[in-house]
Amino acid sequence: MTEPERGHNRAALDAASVREAYRRWAGVYDVVFGGVSAFGRKRAVAAVNALPGRRVLEVGVGTGLALPQYRRDLEVVGIDLSRDMLLKARDKVSEQRLSHVHGLLEMDAENMAFAPASFDTAVAMFTASVVPDAHKLFAEMSRVVRPGGHMLFVNHFAAERGWRWWIERTMAPAARVLGWHPDFMLSDLLPEGCEPDKAEACPPIGLFTLVQVRRG
Repeated sequence: MTEPERGHNRAALDAASVREAYRRWAGVYDVVFGGVSAFGRKRAVAAVNALPGRRVLEVGVGTGLALPQYRRDLEVVGIDLSRDMLLKARDKVSEQRLSHVHGLLEMDAENMAFAPASFDTAVAMFTASVVPDAHKLFAEMSRVVRPGGHMLFVNHFAAERGWRWWIERTMAPAARVLGWHPDFMLSDLLPEGCEPDKAEACPPIGLFTLVQVRRG
């Protein structure tokens, strides 16, 4: 796929499309997607729990599937563009008495209202490929994380060749109806010259990858 084609695909997923997609899926998201995303989510939260610092931002918190898994001494704030998904997350916080969750806010991940260096860690699970511009997402996460802090991403990143490459590009038009890019590349997220500190495939079949970047 050429670079212009990748840029066109990202632009096709605007904020209104994302809101509408998740408005439709909010009621059944946990049942339909909770299982397939469980391993990546567990790996990401375990990585966050092992890092220093207490202030954690979860970008694209969705229905709050990850919230019960964070260490109870952390101060977790979650943001999401979808009000419908946030309502589900708030129900979880209330029902499970998740006192370590300090806020769930409706907010655009590409234009956050937080001051610079507000958090020790920011994590985005299955979010990078559904925002209109993942490079803006990365820049905003970098802005709100303190120097020396960490940014973590769990996402499906497209293969560059072979049978999986062909399948992912065949799936792409239909998958966008769900607000998901199966042809999303790691280069669509990381700025030029940025190398992750860690990138590891999540079990059981490596469909998702955990990427960790230290804020320089």
